[in-house]
Amino acid sequence: MECSSLCFSHSKLEFLQLCSLKPSQDCLGYTKHVRIARFFDKLRNPLSKTYKPNVLSVRCDNGQNADFAKHYSKKEKKPFPIPVVELRRAARERVKNRNGQPRRPYPPPKMGLLAKNLIPVAYNVFNARVTLINNLQKLLKVVPVQACKWCNEIHVGPVGHPFKSCRGQGSSLRKGIHEWGSSVVEDIIVPVEAYHLYDRLGKRITHDERYSIPRIPAVVELCIQAGLDLPEFPTKRRRKPIIRIGKNEFVDADESELPDLDPEKKPVQLLTEIRYEEVKPPCSEEILQIANETLLAWEVMRQGSLRLMKMYPVRVCGYCPDVHVGPSGHKAQNCGAFKHQQRNGQHGWQASVLDDLVPPRYVWHVPDLNKPEMKWELRNFYGQAPAVVEICVQAGIDIPEQYKPTMRLDVGIPTDVREAEMVV
Repeated sequence: MECSSLCFSHSKLEFLQLCSLKPSQDCLGYTKHVRIARFFDKLRNPLSKTYKPNVLSVRCDNGQNADFAKHYSKKEKKPFPIPVVELRRAARERVKNRNGQPRRPYPPPKMGLLAKNLIPVAYNVFNARVTLINNLQKLLKVVPVQACKWCNEIHVGPVGHPFKSCRGQGSSLRKGIHEWGSSVVEDIIVPVEAYHLYDRLGKRITHDERYSIPRIPAVVELCIQAGLDLPEFPTKRRRKPIIRIGKNEFVDADESELPDLDPEKKPVQLLTEIRYEEVKPPCSEEILQIANETLLAWEVMRQGSLRLMKMYPVRVCGYCPDVHVGPSGHKAQNCGAFKHQQRNGQHGWQASVLDDLVPPRYVWHVPDLNKPEMKWELRNFYGQAPAVVEICVQAGIDIPEQYKPTMRLDVGIPTDVREAEMVV
């Protein structure tokens, strides 16, 4: 009885305080009537918690209508593939779990050897790249691809798109409108080059050696370091692991006792690129087959390069698109990106991703080939796809599942601007 009387007196005192409040003295945004109503609700249900409305969240498990690939500004540094905080946390976990355990052996590339299971992958990636270039030269004879004369943007279709996105020379006079012309394979497959290393574990390339060392496609250099043998680009092959003296010092093991190597048979026969003068337009029966081979070669090149990058590191500059295949970047001071004066032209090397080595050139997807004209006012309803995929789709193949999210196939495109303004 005493406890109940104390609770009643405390509630009565709280009620009198609420009634004596003025609206201006309310600091939580509630009115006096709402406070009194909540007071009586609390007396009726003393164990119930204060009501909090649930936030309505809409989720969509459908894989359509994904966002386009983000375009970073030239004044913005590329983000790290894995944040530095996560790298430090993982390093601390490795040090913590390694106490009292034997040290792990180094992987073959760090010891100067080859990963034998990746040698066939290197040959397949090289042949896939050659097949992709040869088939694109054939498809360009039947599938029209437009290239802007002033910037690096392209469009797959008989008529260029009317979007005002040109940033080339004189774009302000043309109000951002493109001037379309013919295109070549280099407009579709972005040429990414890297220095060829005779010894991937040797000293870093200095600034004075930047012109004496040849530059080749970065994918080819990655394949060479993974086991591809090309006579025109010799490289050093070790048969014994190196002997490390320090962190950055080592000596080669004595291989004089090893028997001479027999000329080994190559895992896959190497293909050669077709010259532009020898390319002939395919007949109507061959177009679909060539398009399927082109898309397959594109996937083999990207997936194979991703496997090689996990074993053989590739570096990219965080400010410019320069790529270096090797454990550490070169020292050539040829970076001309934003604020390069503060870095004395040196690159800011960081770990690269697949899109840095094999960049997909995104273009606008043409939803109807019978009406290829696109309207500038309806640009928010169109999708995008890599240029290689868009060429193969316009050649007659089915749209791959993995590229459907950015192509926005389930979006109904209005017929005119008036109908588009009615869309909510």
